[in-house]
Amino acid sequence: MIVARFLEWAETVPASRRADGVSALARTYLYTHMEPEEKQATEDALTALLDDPSPLVRRALAESFASAAAAPRHIVIALASDQSDISTLVLGRSPLLDDDDLVDSAAIGDAYAQAAIALRPRVSKIVSAALAEVGVREAVVALVVNPGADLAEFSMQRILERFGTDGELREAMLKRPHLSAALRADLVNATLATLSEFVMGCNWLSPERTQRMGRESREKAHVLIAGSHAGEDSASFARHLRQKGQLTAGLLLRSIMSGSTGLLEGALVELSGMRHDRVAGLIADCKGAGFAALYTRALLPEALLPAFRAAITALKAWQPDQGALASAALDRRLIGEVLARCSAAPGAENGKVMSLLRRFESEAAREAARHVLAARLAEEAGRNEGEILAQDQVQMFIDRAA
Repeated sequence: MIVARFLEWAETVPASRRADGVSALARTYLYTHMEPEEKQATEDALTALLDDPSPLVRRALAESFASAAAAPRHIVIALASDQSDISTLVLGRSPLLDDDDLVDSAAIGDAYAQAAIALRPRVSKIVSAALAEVGVREAVVALVVNPGADLAEFSMQRILERFGTDGELREAMLKRPHLSAALRADLVNATLATLSEFVMGCNWLSPERTQRMGRESREKAHVLIAGSHAGEDSASFARHLRQKGQLTAGLLLRSIMSGSTGLLEGALVELSGMRHDRVAGLIADCKGAGFAALYTRALLPEALLPAFRAAITALKAWQPDQGALASAALDRRLIGEVLARCSAAPGAENGKVMSLLRRFESEAAREAARHVLAARLAEEAGRNEGEILAQDQVQMFIDRAA
């Protein structure tokens, strides 16, 4: 009887009053004890209000049921397909929407609906994968910055494929915890590709010079990534670089002269198919015939074999500089030792080897000079700050005396 009177009343009053009445009826449904027949009648009345022409009424219904676990599920499903300012209320909060519902809503929803799903307190791998595949940029950014979103590796890769040129999105992805070495490497590649296009578009550098600088920066980043993910399977990272066409002899030589053989071990495991412990043993005895056979099996350039042997031997003899190791910077002592050992090696290909080593030497010298300059500037800034503080103290003393 009360429900029937409510529906009659709703036909005669303005939308704002109907919205107030809907909120009251919904609260009654959720929080008041009713007989089964009365509860069903109330549910029928609320269902009928889904067809109310005023969005104010449907929004009031969505606000009442958005977070309620006891809300009628069919009403919540209907509200999830309403216009954005209504659907986002339930899409972002309702515990009644399962993964299938959310995936379907993501597929047909606009940017607001997708962003509401992406910002739910918990977003499953299935829903995250759907948003990674079909979500607009704003929704994908919301997903990436949401700590409650369970993003699988393949979903992150898909996001990078779709929005790799977006700097804001790349930055958000880098802030995600527990990124794999492979994904970090791909983020570096995307960033360098964008920067290279910008530099060449401005005609600041020739395409050849830009490509070389990009390659050197990428290799340095890959060495740093390999060092910071030492606990991961180095062969998996090497496999990823190989698939991208970036696992080069120059990169491996750079990694050794930055103070680590980890990437070399992983690469030789990947390239030769041998066990990790066997590869590690052959690297330790780099002067033996076994290492030469392993090197040949990995199809690495024969001309660089003496440089690899010299670098590994020098690394074992010299304690790596911890500051250089932490920043993936080339160790000048190692390079100097390798240059000395390779300079007397015969062969027509030795000139190319020496050219590569001298480029490493030049890069290491410039990096060291930058560190020295930065240290001096910091020291000078500290001295000036001390002088300013002392002057302030003198001025305060004068002010008190006055």
